[in-house]
Amino acid sequence: MFIDDEPETEPPPRREQVVPLAARMRPRTLDEYVGQQHILGPGKLLRRAVEADRFSAIIFYGPPGVGKTSLAQIIAQRTASRFVNLSGVESNVADLRKAADHASQRMRLHGQTTTLFVDEIHRFNKAQQDVLLPYLERGTVRFIGATTHNPFFYLNSPLVSRAQIFELQALGADDLAHLIRQALADEERGLGEYKVVIEDAAVQHLAMISDGDARKCLGALELGVLTSEPDANGVIHFTIDVAAESIQQKVIVYDGDGDAHYDTISAFIKSMRGSDPDATLYWLAKMIYAGEDFRFIARRIVICASEDIGLADSNALRVAVAAQQAAEFVGLPEARIPLAHAAVYLATAPKSNSAYAGLETALTDVRQGRTLPVPDHLKDGSYAGAKKLGRGVGYQYAHDFEDNFVPQAYLPEGRTYYTPSGNGQEIRIRERLDFWRQKFQATK
Repeated sequence: MFIDDEPETEPPPRREQVVPLAARMRPRTLDEYVGQQHILGPGKLLRRAVEADRFSAIIFYGPPGVGKTSLAQIIAQRTASRFVNLSGVESNVADLRKAADHASQRMRLHGQTTTLFVDEIHRFNKAQQDVLLPYLERGTVRFIGATTHNPFFYLNSPLVSRAQIFELQALGADDLAHLIRQALADEERGLGEYKVVIEDAAVQHLAMISDGDARKCLGALELGVLTSEPDANGVIHFTIDVAAESIQQKVIVYDGDGDAHYDTISAFIKSMRGSDPDATLYWLAKMIYAGEDFRFIARRIVICASEDIGLADSNALRVAVAAQQAAEFVGLPEARIPLAHAAVYLATAPKSNSAYAGLETALTDVRQGRTLPVPDHLKDGSYAGAKKLGRGVGYQYAHDFEDNFVPQAYLPEGRTYYTPSGNGQEIRIRERLDFWRQKFQATK
């Protein structure tokens, strides 16, 4: 049998084949960090806490790709602290205890603090989160948690109460454009060794389509550069077409049970209420594209029809209910059509919340204990002996009078809860109601 004493060895892989561009380009200092000036700008709380080395527990909350992990690493480096990285997806209680024990030993033997970073902290259950509490109380570790979910909903109250919450925002297009050009110029960690000529339009496309996600943006940039053939002079031309191919299509940042879900439906409702059909259609399109349950959208349309339009255009409720039934009947993708029909109708309809506001005022009175007795003349007088008790005595049947109306008290204290607006059909309602109320006042 032939044995090759010197077997062939493949050349080591290039660094870009091992470590993604987004990881190589992680900022190393606060000055290199891009974005989040609302918490890291000069004089802002987080920057002051880091520079003064005064923090014990922090939770970063924000969408993917905005630099939560990078910021945690920078803080650990800036405070000369050992950095331990755990994941809420992969780690367990044993990992937490082991990390805390090592932190305690390092502090005792070397006087060095440990920053324990837990990514996706919301993935830990209640018991796992509670394990952290005694270590935070004793100062065994400095804790930084990161989550894409609202910590006030997904983390235990004791943990939240011991930590300072900082919300990180999606990066702006200018921030991402800066990162693109920075990566193309950096010969040590980025793509500077390649001769890349990139169109301004391509930069803007990647920046806009990435939805504020630096990881997605730099990933698309790297893919476009590494898969494009250079010309005869070794130059890679990164055009708008290359950008479009690299990032394929826009991925909507939308979680079905988190902030994006509630924020987007909120924007949709407020756009209908605010009489902006264009914004209404955009937020509706975003929800449909992201796969939101069309039944949930239909329910919100039906509610808006009564809450925000009400008696100004009673036909809005009919349109909303019809759209809900039609969407249920035809299903997706066609369900989007009646939903758009109803949403635009509501957005362009006259608005009034008078019926809803009147109900809320009446409910407030009831809750506060102002329960009024039913006047005797309105009580049920249909049973034997009712008249002896004065039940129903003096009641006047409205249809026995001209215009089917008779001035008569229906509320003992004469309170007013419904005040019609001057919009749409309520103009006529207000005129009619004013006439009736004047006739009633004349009888007093």
